[in-house]
Amino acid sequence: MTDVVIMGAKGRMGDTLVRCAQQSEDLNLAAVLERSGCEEGLDTLGCICGTSPEEVLTKVPGAVVIDFTSPVVTLKLLETASITGNPVVIGTTGMTNEELAQVEEFAKKVPVFLAPNMSVGVNVLLKVLPELVRMLGPAYDMEMTEIHHNKKVDSPSGTALKLAQCMAEARGLVYDEVKKHSRDGIIGARTKDEIGVMAVRGGDVVGDHTAYFFGPGERIEVTHRAHSRETFAQGALRAARWLSDKKPGKVYCMADIF
Repeated sequence: MTDVVIMGAKGRMGDTLVRCAQQSEDLNLAAVLERSGCEEGLDTLGCICGTSPEEVLTKVPGAVVIDFTSPVVTLKLLETASITGNPVVIGTTGMTNEELAQVEEFAKKVPVFLAPNMSVGVNVLLKVLPELVRMLGPAYDMEMTEIHHNKKVDSPSGTALKLAQCMAEARGLVYDEVKKHSRDGIIGARTKDEIGVMAVRGGDVVGDHTAYFFGPGERIEVTHRAHSRETFAQGALRAARWLSDKKPGKVYCMADIF
């Protein structure tokens, strides 16, 4: 039985994680956290609840914390977990390179798992797309689009960035040197190596990602559509089970599980 702690338990992902954890036969919902002022009703879940990781994590030693909140909250959580020793599964997106570097430092002290997308399908794409890039060759222009609900605060999505990065690396390119996250005005013709990543926001879309390969006389589109947040929740819970007995030293990812 793996003990888990859910951060942001009343949010969209947090609520789904709580429900899935409660329904699991090999997981125990040990604790939940929510920001101050939003904790009403958490006491009905039958576990430890609170607003402070410092207070809660000391009561659940060894429990794996699952966090889909914000970069600032995630880094504060890791600071606490590095003292209490609780492993942490991170689904938070929108981190800067500097913040990701901090995550790597914390991973030297406590087991950390980080994935911008927890679904099996997306992580299979991360393995498949590089091979497609190599097989098609440099004659094909590569682009990426993503669609999310109107409440998403970061753009482009962490998943879109990860997919585009893996495509760039497969072609021997440095992503930060070729990325185009927006195009506006008279910008000139598309350069040979650039990779555009476009974000669309609206409604309640859980998450759509499409990789495009534009070649001579043809176009290939590879699309992943998430129909439910349970896809991400089950992936995160799978990661929590796996991480529970791992040692610090590196930032683990889905590729380590597969």
